[in-house]
Amino acid sequence: MPTPAEQRITALEGELKRAGITYRTLSPMADTGLAHDHVWMHRDGDDWVARLPKQSQMGLPPTENLAYEAACYERASAGGHAPRLHGLLPVSDTLPRGGLLVDAIEGQLASLPQDLARIAETLASLHALPRPDSPAPLLAPKNPWQAMREEVARQGEWLEKADLSADVVARIRGELDALPAVLPDAEPCLISFDTHPGNFLVDGRGRAVLVDLEKCRYGLPGIDLAHTSLYTSTTWDVNTQAVLSLEEVAAFYRHWQDRMGEAPSTQTLIACRRATWLWSLTWCAKWRAQHLQAQDAERRGEDWSAELTDPDTIAHVRDRVEHYLSPGVIDHVQRELSELHHALSPHFA
Repeated sequence: MPTPAEQRITALEGELKRAGITYRTLSPMADTGLAHDHVWMHRDGDDWVARLPKQSQMGLPPTENLAYEAACYERASAGGHAPRLHGLLPVSDTLPRGGLLVDAIEGQLASLPQDLARIAETLASLHALPRPDSPAPLLAPKNPWQAMREEVARQGEWLEKADLSADVVARIRGELDALPAVLPDAEPCLISFDTHPGNFLVDGRGRAVLVDLEKCRYGLPGIDLAHTSLYTSTTWDVNTQAVLSLEEVAAFYRHWQDRMGEAPSTQTLIACRRATWLWSLTWCAKWRAQHLQAQDAERRGEDWSAELTDPDTIAHVRDRVEHYLSPGVIDHVQRELSELHHALSPHFA
């Protein structure tokens, strides 16, 4: 009986043959994520990676999700710090969510805090890209801050379903209620929306390459800065875990500002940081409530059931979810938000 990995390789081989795409060998990559399988394609020229979606974290049907991810790579790679897209494999019986063929990046996982400056430069290269006249299919809300608040609120509906203590639910609800209704400066740009440090590889040229692009949208750059440097991000990936000091986080923000020139106010950056943290906490509540539910990934855009992912990965996610939803960690992030506001105020308007 073929293993799931062998079945994926067989399916990929068939689709590549049908598409007339040549390669020398295929090598499955470690199953470390919840949303994709990855296969390294050894070629006579530059190697590629086949990204095979397991689900859509955007809640999209397979064909629409494939088009969305393709647009993410096409837009972000224009900044020179993301893999280029080389082709798509269509949705089929053998690849029920299709596949993307992108540059393979030879490099090492980013290391914190050493690579924070490189990551800041990569984010600036993304955030400085001009916005197209027609941003579709990527999300481009007229009011990106309101859209962020609404997205967090929707995920917050899972808090009461996640079997959390009343105290934890009340504290998170209090933070949600405290988010400002408007921001003084909320100019949108292309953002990744998924910039935790485990998504960056440092290549031979010293670039931090953002390799995982599926949630891009036109939103607020402070969300990406937060997602890179929050405790809930820097301690997520087992291979890149680090607890950053206040000064390291502040220096990261300042280095990004130096590359961008003009930057949002401290008030806006801290509001984005708080909202991104709450997005992570409410995602954790959602995952906690859903991950043991067996769902039909063929019919649903999103599927957190344990059947789709390696058991070790599920165990790791469960550990992180419990940790981030604990009172002590909530205390830690709340203190940091207050201290960072004071640290950034002399440098940002």
